Amino acid sequence: MTAAMQNRQDHFAYCVQLFGGTTAFSRRLGIDERAIRRFMSGERPITDGLLSDTAKALRDLGAEAIAAADQCATL
Repeated sequence: MTAAMQNRQDHFAYCVQLFGGTTAFSRRLGIDERAIRRFMSGERPITDGLLSDTAKALRDLGAEAIAAADQCATL
């Protein structure tokens, strides 16, 4: 495995953890948990499309977190 592939795999695993793990990530992206574990272990290649979908989901999660924080400030 090349260093670039390992970096991609490590970063993907980090992103999955930001969602709270494979179950939460699976639900958010609509991907089977087993497939996610295969991506994280290197059994399956992490495509540019998967990373793009992950980035969008992270942005959406961030926006939801900001909205929730704003609402907390008004309660």
